[in-house]
Amino acid sequence: MAFVKVLKNNSYFKRFQVKPRRRREGKTDYRARRKMVRQDKNKFNNKKYRLVVRFTNRRVICQIMYATIRGDMVVAQATSTELTKYGVPVGHKNYAAAYCTGLLVARRVLKKFGLDETFKGKEEIDGEDYHVEDEENDQRPFKCILDVGLQTTAVGHRMWGALKGAVDGGLHIPHTNKKFPGFKPAEEKGQEAEYDAEAHKEKIFGAHVKEYMEMLEEEDPTKYEAHFAKFIAEDINGEKLEEMYTEAHEKIKEDPEYEPAEKKGITHSRDGEQVTSFDGTEHVRSRKIGLEARRAKVAEKIAAAQAKLMEEDDDE
Repeated sequence: MAFVKVLKNNSYFKRFQVKPRRRREGKTDYRARRKMVRQDKNKFNNKKYRLVVRFTNRRVICQIMYATIRGDMVVAQATSTELTKYGVPVGHKNYAAAYCTGLLVARRVLKKFGLDETFKGKEEIDGEDYHVEDEENDQRPFKCILDVGLQTTAVGHRMWGALKGAVDGGLHIPHTNKKFPGFKPAEEKGQEAEYDAEAHKEKIFGAHVKEYMEMLEEEDPTKYEAHFAKFIAEDINGEKLEEMYTEAHEKIKEDPEYEPAEKKGITHSRDGEQVTSFDGTEHVRSRKIGLEARRAKVAEKIAAAQAKLMEEDDDE
Protein backbone atom coordinates (compact mmCIF):
# COMPACT_ATOMS: atom_id res chain seq x y z
CA MET A 1 0.00 0.00 0.00
CA ALA A 2 1.31 3.45 -1.01
CA PHE A 3 2.19 5.98 1.68
CA VAL A 4 -0.46 8.71 1.97
CA LYS A 5 0.65 11.86 3.78
CA VAL A 6 -1.95 13.32 6.09
CA LEU A 7 -2.06 17.04 5.32
CA LYS A 8 -4.93 18.14 7.55
CA ASN A 9 -3.35 16.96 10.76
CA ASN A 10 -3.37 18.49 14.24
CA SER A 11 -0.77 21.13 13.30
CA TYR A 12 -2.86 22.22 10.29
CA PHE A 13 -5.95 22.86 12.38
CA LYS A 14 -3.92 24.68 15.05
CA ARG A 15 -2.76 27.19 12.41
CA PHE A 16 -6.13 27.45 10.60
CA GLN A 17 -7.51 31.00 10.59
CA VAL A 18 -11.25 31.48 10.18
CA LYS A 19 -12.31 33.96 7.48
CA PRO A 20 -14.27 37.10 8.49
CA ARG A 21 -17.97 36.56 9.04
CA ARG A 22 -19.15 38.58 6.02
CA ARG A 23 -16.67 36.69 3.82
CA ARG A 24 -18.08 33.37 5.06
CA GLU A 25 -21.58 34.65 4.31
CA GLY A 26 -20.48 35.76 0.83
CA LYS A 27 -21.56 39.38 1.44
CA THR A 28 -18.31 41.39 1.30
CA ASP A 29 -15.39 41.40 -1.12
CA TYR A 30 -12.68 42.40 1.35
CA ARG A 31 -10.02 42.85 -1.31
CA ALA A 32 -12.14 45.49 -3.04
CA ARG A 33 -13.24 47.01 0.29
CA ARG A 34 -9.64 47.47 1.50
CA LYS A 35 -8.81 49.39 -1.69
CA MET A 36 -11.85 51.65 -1.32
CA VAL A 37 -11.46 52.28 2.41
CA ARG A 38 -7.66 52.63 2.64
CA GLN A 39 -6.60 56.19 3.45
CA ASP A 40 -3.17 57.82 3.02
CA LYS A 41 -1.20 58.36 6.21
CA ASN A 42 -0.87 62.07 5.55
CA LYS A 43 -4.70 62.24 5.37
CA PHE A 44 -5.19 60.40 8.65
CA ASN A 45 -8.77 60.53 9.99
CA ASN A 46 -10.04 62.28 6.85
CA LYS A 47 -13.34 60.84 5.66
CA LYS A 48 -13.17 58.88 2.41
CA TYR A 49 -16.71 58.94 1.03
CA ARG A 50 -18.28 56.16 -1.07
CA LEU A 51 -21.43 56.09 -3.18
CA VAL A 52 -22.84 52.67 -2.29
CA VAL A 53 -25.34 51.31 -4.84
CA ARG A 54 -27.35 48.16 -4.12
CA PHE A 55 -30.33 46.50 -5.85
CA THR A 56 -33.01 44.34 -4.25
CA ASN A 57 -35.91 42.57 -5.95
CA ARG A 58 -38.11 45.64 -5.46
CA ARG A 59 -35.98 48.78 -5.18
CA VAL A 60 -32.70 50.64 -5.64
CA ILE A 61 -30.71 51.81 -2.61
CA CYS A 62 -28.08 54.58 -2.84
CA GLN A 63 -26.06 55.70 0.19
CA ILE A 64 -23.20 58.12 0.79
CA MET A 65 -21.04 56.71 3.58
CA TYR A 66 -17.55 56.61 5.02
CA ALA A 67 -15.69 53.93 6.98
CA THR A 68 -14.56 54.17 10.61
CA ILE A 69 -13.09 51.63 13.01
CA ARG A 70 -16.57 51.26 14.51
CA GLY A 71 -18.13 50.55 11.12
CA ASP A 72 -19.56 52.44 8.14
CA MET A 73 -21.32 55.74 8.86
CA VAL A 74 -24.14 56.79 6.51
CA VAL A 75 -24.23 60.49 5.63
CA ALA A 76 -27.23 60.43 3.28
CA GLN A 77 -29.48 57.79 1.77
CA ALA A 78 -32.11 57.58 -0.95
CA THR A 79 -34.22 54.65 -2.09
CA SER A 80 -36.32 54.32 -5.22
CA THR A 81 -39.50 53.85 -3.13
CA GLU A 82 -39.23 57.57 -2.31
CA LEU A 83 -39.82 58.34 -6.01
CA THR A 84 -43.57 57.97 -5.42
CA LYS A 85 -43.38 61.41 -3.77
CA TYR A 86 -41.82 62.78 -6.99
CA GLY A 87 -44.44 61.38 -9.34
CA VAL A 88 -42.98 57.91 -10.13
CA PRO A 89 -45.39 55.51 -8.36
CA VAL A 90 -44.27 52.32 -10.17
CA GLY A 91 -41.20 50.79 -11.82
CA HIS A 92 -38.83 51.31 -8.90
CA LYS A 93 -36.00 49.02 -10.01
CA ASN A 94 -35.36 49.81 -13.69
CA TYR A 95 -32.57 51.93 -15.21
CA ALA A 96 -34.60 55.15 -15.13
CA ALA A 97 -35.45 54.63 -11.44
CA ALA A 98 -31.76 54.01 -10.68
CA TYR A 99 -30.89 57.33 -12.36
CA CYS A 100 -33.54 59.18 -10.35
CA THR A 101 -32.31 57.62 -7.09
CA GLY A 102 -28.70 58.59 -7.84
CA LEU A 103 -29.82 62.14 -8.65
CA LEU A 104 -31.84 62.29 -5.42
CA VAL A 105 -29.00 61.15 -3.14
CA ALA A 106 -26.60 63.60 -4.85
CA ARG A 107 -28.86 66.61 -4.36
CA ARG A 108 -29.67 65.49 -0.81
CA VAL A 109 -26.05 65.17 0.35
CA LEU A 110 -25.05 68.48 -1.30
CA LYS A 111 -27.92 70.23 0.45
CA LYS A 112 -26.86 68.67 3.76
CA PHE A 113 -23.34 70.12 3.40
CA GLY A 114 -24.60 73.47 2.05
CA LEU A 115 -23.15 72.92 -1.44
CA ASP A 116 -26.40 72.68 -3.41
CA GLU A 117 -26.23 76.32 -4.57
CA THR A 118 -22.54 76.11 -5.51
CA PHE A 119 -22.84 72.86 -7.48
CA LYS A 120 -26.17 72.73 -9.29
CA GLY A 121 -25.25 69.77 -11.48
CA LYS A 122 -26.20 69.25 -15.10
CA GLU A 123 -29.12 71.42 -16.18
CA GLU A 124 -30.14 69.54 -19.35
CA ILE A 125 -30.24 65.76 -19.06
CA ASP A 126 -29.10 64.54 -22.47
CA GLY A 127 -26.81 61.59 -21.70
CA GLU A 128 -23.65 63.52 -22.58
CA ASP A 129 -20.52 63.22 -20.44
CA TYR A 130 -20.49 65.57 -17.47
CA HIS A 131 -17.71 66.13 -14.93
CA VAL A 132 -18.39 68.72 -12.25
CA GLU A 133 -14.67 68.90 -11.42
CA ASP A 134 -13.99 70.41 -14.88
CA GLU A 135 -16.06 73.49 -14.06
CA GLU A 136 -14.37 76.56 -12.58
CA ASN A 137 -15.35 77.03 -8.95
CA ASP A 138 -13.71 78.56 -5.91
CA GLN A 139 -14.62 75.46 -3.93
CA ARG A 140 -13.74 71.86 -4.72
CA PRO A 141 -16.72 69.57 -5.43
CA PHE A 142 -17.84 66.81 -3.08
CA LYS A 143 -15.84 63.71 -4.07
CA CYS A 144 -16.75 60.06 -3.51
CA ILE A 145 -15.99 56.74 -5.17
CA LEU A 146 -18.44 54.16 -6.50
CA ASP A 147 -19.02 51.03 -4.40
CA VAL A 148 -21.04 48.32 -6.20
CA GLY A 149 -20.36 45.42 -3.81
CA LEU A 150 -20.43 41.96 -5.38
CA GLN A 151 -22.29 43.00 -8.55
CA THR A 152 -20.64 42.34 -11.89
CA THR A 153 -19.76 45.63 -13.60
CA ALA A 154 -21.35 44.68 -16.92
CA VAL A 155 -21.89 47.15 -19.76
CA GLY A 156 -25.29 48.87 -19.47
CA HIS A 157 -25.99 47.65 -15.92
CA ARG A 158 -28.44 49.68 -13.80
CA MET A 159 -25.61 50.64 -11.43
CA TRP A 160 -24.31 52.98 -14.15
CA GLY A 161 -27.70 54.68 -14.15
CA ALA A 162 -27.30 55.45 -10.43
CA LEU A 163 -23.73 56.65 -11.08
CA LYS A 164 -24.83 58.90 -13.95
CA GLY A 165 -27.64 60.33 -11.84
CA ALA A 166 -25.25 61.14 -8.98
CA VAL A 167 -22.73 62.72 -11.39
CA ASP A 168 -25.42 64.81 -13.11
CA GLY A 169 -26.59 65.80 -9.61
CA GLY A 170 -23.25 67.50 -8.92
CA LEU A 171 -21.05 64.87 -7.25
CA HIS A 172 -17.44 64.31 -8.29
CA ILE A 173 -17.16 60.55 -8.91
CA PRO A 174 -14.11 59.45 -10.97
CA HIS A 175 -15.43 57.40 -13.92
CA THR A 176 -15.39 56.89 -17.70
CA ASN A 177 -18.23 56.19 -20.13
CA LYS A 178 -16.88 52.78 -21.20
CA LYS A 179 -19.62 50.90 -19.33
CA PHE A 180 -22.50 53.27 -20.16
CA PRO A 181 -25.27 52.23 -22.57
CA GLY A 182 -24.42 53.55 -26.03
CA PHE A 183 -20.66 53.04 -25.73
CA LYS A 184 -19.07 51.17 -28.65
CA PRO A 185 -15.41 50.13 -28.32
CA ALA A 186 -12.98 50.53 -31.22
CA GLU A 187 -13.23 47.66 -33.71
CA GLU A 188 -9.61 47.87 -34.80
CA LYS A 189 -6.42 49.03 -33.19
CA GLY A 190 -5.86 52.72 -33.75
CA GLN A 191 -9.53 53.55 -34.20
CA GLU A 192 -11.43 55.69 -31.72
CA ALA A 193 -14.26 54.36 -29.56
CA GLU A 194 -17.75 55.81 -30.01
CA TYR A 195 -20.21 56.96 -27.38
CA ASP A 196 -23.86 57.44 -28.39
CA ALA A 197 -25.26 59.85 -25.79
CA GLU A 198 -28.71 59.65 -27.35
CA ALA A 199 -28.90 55.90 -26.62
CA HIS A 200 -28.00 56.59 -23.00
CA LYS A 201 -30.61 59.35 -22.79
CA GLU A 202 -33.28 56.92 -23.99
CA LYS A 203 -32.42 54.53 -21.14
CA ILE A 204 -32.52 57.38 -18.61
CA PHE A 205 -36.05 58.32 -19.73
CA GLY A 206 -37.31 54.72 -19.92
CA ALA A 207 -37.53 54.38 -23.72
CA HIS A 208 -36.64 50.66 -23.47
CA VAL A 209 -39.59 50.12 -21.08
CA LYS A 210 -41.87 52.07 -23.42
CA GLU A 211 -40.78 49.93 -26.38
CA TYR A 212 -41.41 46.69 -24.46
CA MET A 213 -44.81 47.91 -23.22
CA GLU A 214 -45.97 48.78 -26.74
CA MET A 215 -44.68 45.50 -28.19
CA LEU A 216 -46.36 43.42 -25.47
CA GLU A 217 -49.63 45.36 -25.70
CA GLU A 218 -49.78 44.64 -29.42
CA GLU A 219 -48.63 41.01 -29.44
CA ASP A 220 -49.91 39.61 -26.11
CA PRO A 221 -52.53 41.83 -24.39
CA THR A 222 -53.14 39.24 -21.62
CA LYS A 223 -49.49 39.15 -20.62
CA TYR A 224 -49.31 42.94 -20.89
CA GLU A 225 -52.19 43.34 -18.42
CA ALA A 226 -50.54 40.94 -15.97
CA HIS A 227 -46.98 42.22 -16.40
CA PHE A 228 -47.81 45.94 -16.24
CA ALA A 229 -50.80 45.72 -13.89
CA LYS A 230 -49.47 48.42 -11.55
CA PHE A 231 -48.74 50.75 -14.48
CA ILE A 232 -52.31 50.27 -15.76
CA ALA A 233 -53.72 50.87 -12.24
CA GLU A 234 -51.84 54.20 -12.12
CA ASP A 235 -53.01 55.05 -15.68
CA ILE A 236 -49.45 55.06 -17.04
CA ASN A 237 -48.73 53.89 -20.58
CA GLY A 238 -45.62 54.02 -22.76
CA GLU A 239 -46.38 57.52 -24.05
CA LYS A 240 -46.41 59.04 -20.55
CA LEU A 241 -43.07 57.61 -19.33
CA GLU A 242 -40.73 60.32 -20.65
CA GLU A 243 -42.91 63.11 -19.30
CA MET A 244 -43.18 61.34 -15.93
CA TYR A 245 -39.39 61.03 -15.53
CA THR A 246 -38.77 64.60 -16.76
CA GLU A 247 -41.11 65.97 -14.10
CA ALA A 248 -39.51 63.72 -11.46
CA HIS A 249 -36.03 65.11 -12.25
CA GLU A 250 -37.29 68.68 -11.84
CA LYS A 251 -39.08 67.91 -8.56
CA ILE A 252 -36.00 66.17 -7.13
CA LYS A 253 -33.85 69.22 -7.87
CA GLU A 254 -36.43 71.53 -6.28
CA ASP A 255 -36.87 69.59 -3.03
CA PRO A 256 -34.56 66.64 -2.31
CA GLU A 257 -35.25 66.67 1.46
CA TYR A 258 -36.25 63.40 3.13
CA GLU A 259 -39.64 63.31 4.85
CA PRO A 260 -39.89 60.63 7.57
CA ALA A 261 -43.05 58.56 7.58
CA GLU A 262 -45.73 59.37 10.14
CA LYS A 263 -45.73 57.22 13.26
CA LYS A 264 -48.62 54.78 13.38
CA GLY A 265 -49.31 55.38 17.09
CA ILE A 266 -48.84 51.76 18.15
CA THR A 267 -48.96 51.50 21.96
CA HIS A 268 -48.94 48.63 24.44
CA SER A 269 -50.00 48.51 28.09
CA ARG A 270 -48.65 45.88 30.47
CA ASP A 271 -50.06 44.36 33.65
CA GLY A 272 -47.63 41.76 34.94
CA GLU A 273 -47.22 39.23 32.14
CA GLN A 274 -50.43 40.32 30.36
CA VAL A 275 -49.82 42.71 27.44
CA THR A 276 -52.73 44.58 25.81
CA SER A 277 -52.15 46.18 22.38
CA PHE A 278 -53.74 49.39 21.09
CA ASP A 279 -56.15 47.38 18.92
CA GLY A 280 -57.46 45.37 21.91
CA THR A 281 -55.56 42.12 21.33
CA GLU A 282 -53.99 40.49 24.39
CA HIS A 283 -50.74 38.54 24.67
CA VAL A 284 -48.79 36.84 27.43
CA ARG A 285 -45.14 37.84 27.64
CA SER A 286 -42.81 36.77 30.43
CA ARG A 287 -41.22 39.64 32.33
CA LYS A 288 -37.49 39.70 33.08
CA ILE A 289 -37.02 39.64 36.85
CA GLY A 290 -33.28 40.43 37.06
CA LEU A 291 -30.22 38.64 38.40
CA GLU A 292 -30.82 39.15 42.15
CA ALA A 293 -34.43 37.99 41.92
CA ARG A 294 -33.40 34.88 39.94
CA ARG A 295 -30.75 34.00 42.51
CA ALA A 296 -33.25 34.43 45.34
CA LYS A 297 -35.72 32.22 43.44
CA VAL A 298 -33.12 29.48 43.03
CA ALA A 299 -32.13 29.76 46.71
CA GLU A 300 -35.80 29.34 47.71
CA LYS A 301 -36.10 26.18 45.59
CA ILE A 302 -32.91 24.73 47.10
CA ALA A 303 -34.12 25.53 50.63
CA ALA A 304 -37.52 23.95 49.89
CA ALA A 305 -35.86 20.78 48.52
CA GLN A 306 -33.55 20.52 51.56
CA ALA A 307 -36.49 20.97 53.94
CA LYS A 308 -38.39 18.21 52.14
CA LEU A 309 -35.40 15.84 52.45
CA MET A 310 -35.09 16.62 56.16
CA GLU A 311 -38.79 15.79 56.69
CA GLU A 312 -38.36 12.46 54.89
CA ASP A 313 -35.34 11.62 57.08
CA ASP A 314 -37.32 12.46 60.25
CA ASP A 315 -40.20 10.19 59.15
CA GLU A 316 -37.82 7.26 58.67
